[in-house]
Amino acid sequence: MTETANARKIAFATFVRRALDEARATRAWSGTEVSRRTGVSRQTINRWVRGDWASDPEAERVVAFCEGLGLSPATAFAALGWERATAPRNTPAPPPMDPDVEALLRRLVDPDVSDAEKFHIRETIRYLAYRPTLPVDVRKRGKQAG
Repeated sequence: MTETANARKIAFATFVRRALDEARATRAWSGTEVSRRTGVSRQTINRWVRGDWASDPEAERVVAFCEGLGLSPATAFAALGWERATAPRNTPAPPPMDPDVEALLRRLVDPDVSDAEKFHIRETIRYLAYRPTLPVDVRKRGKQAG
C-alpha cells in the first residue's frame, strides 16, 4: 500500500470515528442507531473506522452516512482525497424548531446541567420519539367516548 493510500485511510477513519463520537455524545446514538439512521451497515462503518478496505468507499454510502449525521459530505470527500464535491440536493428547508425543543437542546449542551439530568432528558426524548402512535381512527373513537 502506498503512503498516500494509507494516509487517506487514516484521515477517513479519523473522520468517521469523530462523527460516531459526536453522535454518541450529543444524541446518545449507539452504533446500531447510527447504522439505522444513515442506512450504512455497522460492518461497513466498522471497516471504515479500522481503515480496513481495499477499494475506496462508495460515494453514495459516504453521502448517506454524512447526511444521516447532519455532516457535510465534502468533509468526508476531502479526507478521502477526492476532488469532487456533492451536488446540492433540492431539499426543502427544515421547519422552524419548536421553542421547547430548542430549550431542551440548549440544556443538553450546557456544561452546568448535570449528567443525570441530561440522561433523563435523552431517555424521555427517546421514549417519545419511538413510542407507537395510535391510528387516527382509534384516536377519534377515544374522543367520542369521553
